[in-house]
Amino acid sequence: MSRLHALSAAELGAAYRSGALSPVEVARDVIAHVERCEPQLHATWAFDADTALAMARESEARWRRREPCSAIDGVPVTIKENIATKGVPLPLGTAATLLVPAAEDAPPAARLREAGAVFLARTTMPDYGMLSSGLSSFHAAFGGPTRNPWNLGKNPGGSSAGAAAAAAAGYGPLHVGTDIGGSIRLPAGWCGVFGLKPSLGRIPIKPPYAGRVAGPITRTVADAALMMAELSRPDWRDAASLPYQPMAWDAPALDPKGLKIGLLLDAGWGLPLDAEIAAAVQAAAQAFERAGAIVEPLAPFTTREMADGVDRFWRLRSWLDISALPAERRAKVLPFIREWVAPGEHLSAAQLFHGWSQIAVLRDATVAACQPFDFVLSPVSPVSAFAADWPMPTNDPQRAMEHIGFTLPHNMSEQPAASIDCGVTATGLPIGLQIIGRRHDDLGVLRLSRAWEQLRPPPRPWPEPPFAG
Repeated sequence: MSRLHALSAAELGAAYRSGALSPVEVARDVIAHVERCEPQLHATWAFDADTALAMARESEARWRRREPCSAIDGVPVTIKENIATKGVPLPLGTAATLLVPAAEDAPPAARLREAGAVFLARTTMPDYGMLSSGLSSFHAAFGGPTRNPWNLGKNPGGSSAGAAAAAAAGYGPLHVGTDIGGSIRLPAGWCGVFGLKPSLGRIPIKPPYAGRVAGPITRTVADAALMMAELSRPDWRDAASLPYQPMAWDAPALDPKGLKIGLLLDAGWGLPLDAEIAAAVQAAAQAFERAGAIVEPLAPFTTREMADGVDRFWRLRSWLDISALPAERRAKVLPFIREWVAPGEHLSAAQLFHGWSQIAVLRDATVAACQPFDFVLSPVSPVSAFAADWPMPTNDPQRAMEHIGFTLPHNMSEQPAASIDCGVTATGLPIGLQIIGRRHDDLGVLRLSRAWEQLRPPPRPWPEPPFAG
């Protein structure tokens, strides 16, 4: 067991229970591994070995008394930097932020602390989470951008950039990200790990916002299920959260036989789908068919008007936030983002209202299109991982959303959707399969994802330092 950092949360829990391992020795191994990897990946901020070891010692004492707080007591975890942890500032990925220590844990961090997880580090994100990238004005001062461990010349995606890179590189088994347009699923897909965007409100979050969720990023579906058991517990601070439902998150894989599954290969707008990504997703659909599922094509159901409306609304919202900053701080925001939001200054009230209304139009169209199916399969992204120093796959602020046609609808529709590895490009980059469920069927998405783990070919070994690229 010399590679403790690579063990799953399920394996660690069993080893703690039997006494074969202690949380302290695991924490030491993970800390050493992070220290080996970070000079290349730049996936963390506020990496705190002393705090992690202190939390691990507390966990070790609980396991010795046979009084663990949860199944993930003593398991290392990273937390995206926009999720508050008491006493640690929230840079939000941008050099424009004033670094003020957070007064309290946000709900996801509070649940993980109560569960006894070992806080290893915050993970990186781009400015304000507004890019699908590891590029950040704040983290540039610490060696960034965050890079993809499969190929250092490539982007991990974002905005949960560091979380996905850390999961693929083995910074312990558990990582938490956030998602408002694809920010969990896109980096999970480009880094070859599992990422779950839960139903809106399933995991309490602060502050809540339309389409915004927190969710697990892990190497296995089983580890994501262990996280969901804790993260989904109630918190009054999220007034938009769903009523708490105890669920058998560790339920076995769903038998595909008889399931009706839609296959979406055209988002209706955005970048064209790469042929090798289409082939990998079609191969996954065929595997489900061989297992007894009924797979039917699903026609595009979202439009350019919907996408442009959301884009205009987000531009104006962000322009108002950024323009309110003092000039010296505003100048520190990434130029790409300042250029993207600039048209917001000239949008009218009518255009703002139309943009906001497209969220509801997009929601209703997505729910209606998915309703005839038990689940829907699609690519996560139409393209594979792009250059590490690019802010977006297009590298064009006027076409900033062209890659989120498959992910954005399910934020607005409040449906659960997961990214899980389904293949590799000719250049060795991961390909993500998106598994989408009906509203609130988070457990079903996890169970079908477990079924795909069993159906797919054995995965290749995880990347190890020194990373290539």
